[in-house]
Amino acid sequence: MSSARASDSRSGRAWSLVVPVKPAAVGKSRLEVPGVAREALARAIALDTIAAAAGARLVAEVIVVTDDVGVRDELGRTRPSTAHGTAPRVEVVADPAGGLNAAIATGLATASARYSAAMLGDLPALRPADLDEALERAGAPARSTEMNGRALAVADADGTGTTLLAHAHPELLRFGRDSYARHLDAGAVPLDVPASSTLRQDVDTAAHLAAAHRLGLGPRTTALLA
Repeated sequence: MSSARASDSRSGRAWSLVVPVKPAAVGKSRLEVPGVAREALARAIALDTIAAAAGARLVAEVIVVTDDVGVRDELGRTRPSTAHGTAPRVEVVADPAGGLNAAIATGLATASARYSAAMLGDLPALRPADLDEALERAGAPARSTEMNGRALAVADADGTGTTLLAHAHPELLRFGRDSYARHLDAGAVPLDVPASSTLRQDVDTAAHLAAAHRLGLGPRTTALLA
């Protein structure tokens, strides 16, 4: 174990979190908000999600897989300090252009923390504490013999998509339409988090955005909708 990884382990930061982000020009195609440019909104949602992930105390590194120039530039300007282990590393890697699951697999290949998870980049109301709660629950069964290596899936608010796949392995990735059922069919087991958790409120439509708004949006998304 490297000294950086050992330090992260002692601080409780045991997770590498992979967040794929589509180019904003093609992302969130079903999200239409009058008076708000969809591209700017898609980018704000992604950046708020990444910022919340970086605020989680159990996350050692956030690996953002994207070719969106705006996201890459913003993260380059605002990357958090890692001095004294007070913030996770935020790394940006190029999207291999093979779809969502290929992007996540690319991020997982660079992960260096004890555990790895994949989380979608469309959770603008995400609270770091809710992510920590889920990762804490996911870390506990990983220490038991019967659950060793089993992937754990968090369902979105609609119950059809997967917002977080803990202990993710490339061969189990099934993100896309009806991903929650497909992840379970592939061998993942449900990770029970409260229905009220902001980790479950992904955003694909205006109705989803309204639900996220009620939970409290991140600052970039809030500024666009003001």
